[in-house]
Amino acid sequence: MLQVCLNGPRTAADSAAVPVSPAALAEAAQQAVAAGARDVHVHPKTPCGEDSLAPRVVAAALEAVRAVVDVPVGVTTGAWCEPDPAVRAERVRSWTVLPDHASVNWHEPGAEAVAAALLERGIGIEAGIWSGTDAAESFARSPLAPRVLRVLAEVMDTDAGSAPPLARELLTAVAGAAPGRPVLLHGMDGGAWPVLRLAGELGLSTRIGIEDTLLLPDGRPATANAQLVSAAATLLSGLPGG
Repeated sequence: MLQVCLNGPRTAADSAAVPVSPAALAEAAQQAVAAGARDVHVHPKTPCGEDSLAPRVVAAALEAVRAVVDVPVGVTTGAWCEPDPAVRAERVRSWTVLPDHASVNWHEPGAEAVAAALLERGIGIEAGIWSGTDAAESFARSPLAPRVLRVLAEVMDTDAGSAPPLARELLTAVAGAAPGRPVLLHGMDGGAWPVLRLAGELGLSTRIGIEDTLLLPDGRPATANAQLVSAAATLLSGLPGG
């Protein structure tokens, strides 16, 4: 499965290709799905471009995207949206429009409470296990681990050379923490394309989009999420078994 991550915490200051408004998110999602994405991950944003978990902001983004695509749509619950874990969980409980899934970064304070709130609402959990954190160890101890939709193995090393070996180490840790759970492997910035290739070689789900990288495989700036998805689909199809 190839997921598109439309914007992440990036803003228009990072690139003109970052979709912010519900209309821009919908257009980006529609084009990305047409290019081959089979799942959408989005950060709902306020009009000034800040990530938000507010019910009205989340609802506007989800309704706009769902009006133009028929694939699962998920959102973030990152602590940068709301630092107080109790408030973050309460935000989830107050949502009026529900995503199909939401990511929970397991190294963040309050991850268990946020995940529990998502499960109460019937929302699937993408358990974010970041390299360079104790997330895998914490997740292995969690009674919620068997109930997550999938694990996001997130390689935060942005170096193209060292990211793939680190990805293999992370996958080993994830396998020990969540045996049998589906895994989506992805990298960031300079590590995005090498880790995506590794995911394809290993037969794992992966993702690409403006959140993960602003550059195409040849180093040119991407002008849209769909351009990144198209490049990823081409790369993955060229791998053995692709």
